[in-house]
Amino acid sequence: MSYTINRMIKDEGFEAVDKRARQALADHGFGVLTEIDVKATMKKKLEKDMPAYLILGACNPAMAWEAIGIEPRVGAMLPCNVILREVSEGVEISAIDPVVSMTAIDNDELKQVAGKVRDVLSEVVRAI
Repeated sequence: MSYTINRMIKDEGFEAVDKRARQALADHGFGVLTEIDVKATMKKKLEKDMPAYLILGACNPAMAWEAIGIEPRVGAMLPCNVILREVSEGVEISAIDPVVSMTAIDNDELKQVAGKVRDVLSEVVRAI
């Protein structure tokens, strides 16, 4: 079982895909709460070089509100991470599959919300 929703973008630079990803997230009601430049962090902390790798911590406030109302500690599993990483074929986008991540919580109502979030994240990934 895959734990991410994936798409490969060929023939477009990392920065352009990053811009498209942020716009697609915004168009679907998500804001980017956190951003981790893994490439820069690995260089700074470990003196290691790697291709571009960015983690965007995205949140749809309405869906987060609904999930927290059902299961208050679910915030430990938020936000929904979306990664952009440079690979030989182009730029790969991967978004967490919230249905898979929520299997750790035994709450059917929460799993329904996770399904809605997965549907929207799938639309986001397709829109990039």
